[in-house]
Amino acid sequence: YSLLAIDDAKMVADKLCMPFNVINYQDIFKEKVVDYFVNEYLQGRTPNPCVVCNRHVKFEALLNKALSMGIDYIATGHYARVEYANNRNRYLLKKAVTHEKDQSYMLYNLTQEQLSRTIFPLGEYTKDEVRDMALKYKLPVATKPDSQEICFIADNDYGKYVREHTDAKILSGNFVDIEGNVLGKHKGIIHYTVGQRRGLGIALGKPMYVVEIDKESNQIVLGDLQDVISKTLIAGNLNFISIPNIDSPNIDNIDKGLRVNAKIRYTAKEAPATIYPLEVKRVKVDFDSPQRAITPGQSVVFYDGEVVVGGGVIISSR
Repeated sequence: YSLLAIDDAKMVADKLCMPFNVINYQDIFKEKVVDYFVNEYLQGRTPNPCVVCNRHVKFEALLNKALSMGIDYIATGHYARVEYANNRNRYLLKKAVTHEKDQSYMLYNLTQEQLSRTIFPLGEYTKDEVRDMALKYKLPVATKPDSQEICFIADNDYGKYVREHTDAKILSGNFVDIEGNVLGKHKGIIHYTVGQRRGLGIALGKPMYVVEIDKESNQIVLGDLQDVISKTLIAGNLNFISIPNIDSPNIDNIDKGLRVNAKIRYTAKEAPATIYPLEVKRVKVDFDSPQRAITPGQSVVFYDGEVVVGGGVIISSR
């Protein structure tokens, strides 16, 4: 996959008469993305490798390399926008003009320095307009299909990938119900995620959902749909963009919370919520209406209209 991508990029660079360089970040990618991805599944959480890759590889290692070469800015093909707000003295991350292709969710973890040196040329265009331009200039990737799923797992078999990249033993354990009654055996916690219904490998006569993954007991709790519905979550590993932090002096009446629209996964719809600062750099997020399958390890991203306020990693829900 990566070699084909390099070939495609070189053909485009040649077509546009641009210099072309390949930088090998395999070691950094393994350390920052692959090892994180594997460890999160081993801990019973569902990771978001694209967010981590953006922060540490594309917008840290790559940007640092560019700066060392005398390059002032990097440009990527993400569908998002960056603007400088004079009244806030901050760079803002905004949604793409075309919301159905918007990728700002995956970029919430970028720093002010990274945003100040980033250009998103596609943020003002629709996907069709981009393809039309590529066809107009006869770029060889004009009809290339959109990328899907996680780029470094070709067959989308996450469990298999984790097994192949860890020395840890993947042990079978018990499925239990909400009361702790044993329902059957699971094949290892790496194969499951909160909210999952299909592919559990157990028949109970009615739809059952993964409610909780308990790494310490190696148990997976199953329940009804109502058991994966929550109105509150706790998030950590926070990064704020449109404000310095959640308890900034310029936020009035923070004890009453900060109103936002929150998104609990890339494919989820935004939902009105109030966020409250907690100790140890965490926040509590109270949704106006119940949310389905709030999943530890995934990112929750906060919006104020078109603007990304910030986000964090989901720790728990209730």
